[in-house]
Amino acid sequence: MGRLLMSGTVDAECLMVDFAGLRLRNPVLAASGTFGYGLEMQSYVDLEKIGGFVAKSLTLEPRYGNSPPRIAEVSSGMLNSISLENVGVEAFIRQKLPEVPQEALVIASVFGTEIAHYVEACERLSSEDRVAAIEINASCPHVKSGGIEFGQNAQILGKLVGQVRSSTVGTLLVKLSPNVTDIAEMARVCEAEGADGISVINALQALDVDLKERRSVLWNGLGGLSGPAILPVALRMVWQCFQAVSIPICGIGGISSAEDALKFILCGAQAIQVGTANYLNPCSTEAIVGGLLDYCQENRVGSIQDLVGCLQPPRWKVS
Repeated sequence: MGRLLMSGTVDAECLMVDFAGLRLRNPVLAASGTFGYGLEMQSYVDLEKIGGFVAKSLTLEPRYGNSPPRIAEVSSGMLNSISLENVGVEAFIRQKLPEVPQEALVIASVFGTEIAHYVEACERLSSEDRVAAIEINASCPHVKSGGIEFGQNAQILGKLVGQVRSSTVGTLLVKLSPNVTDIAEMARVCEAEGADGISVINALQALDVDLKERRSVLWNGLGGLSGPAILPVALRMVWQCFQAVSIPICGIGGISSAEDALKFILCGAQAIQVGTANYLNPCSTEAIVGGLLDYCQENRVGSIQDLVGCLQPPRWKVS
């Protein structure tokens, strides 16, 4: 809880949050896939001043991604079809994790094309003291095998979460796909199977066309749409999940400012993740932390947790 000082301001403790069993110095995390393994961003961001970061999604074995072009700029956002290229679980543990500053909070993201692969990877990572939590990437929108099937089928998603939960210790988060009819149903499935929290949302499946070539701008065809274009969709889905479950929510989707982050918090997110904005401004996460502190001081908010879910009802409901 932040302290109200004699000057009428509050100190940095006002940003501390309890999220899914994690004590975060502030609610600002960097999103998986946009922050590498943390090491790549140390020249720009003090990893010990943000809430933490979600490392690039890991598979059991090293994985090579799609051929270029695999990133494209679109109106108010970005398309990507990198296909989860990564060094693999063991290389991450041996080579990357030891180089991360001790006070930085690390969340490992895990992907697999079979449930058994998820389980094995999560078991290995959850045994590492430096891994504060695991986020299941069950919803990568541009991987041809695995991601779409897990993230868009409630029964399969439930089986995945249940099996990982039964074999994994520590905080377990599930990153939900927006490419579904009922996001609240998926949230309830995760809660029922023992997830400690959910991350909402992953990228939207999308397509853009190169008129000269008369084909997709991406080698893979479809890609994941991220950035400001998806922010209103993400806010809607966070709000719907907040109404449906009691486990905490980490809001993701187009956040590039403290104002954006506050919108997610009002809609029910206890923490947020900054993704595409890291490409435009590598210092985005720290800047958002500073903006949140300014807001709390200007509005005499003793704890940012007091704002979670405080969105007022629609005007038509007010009589």
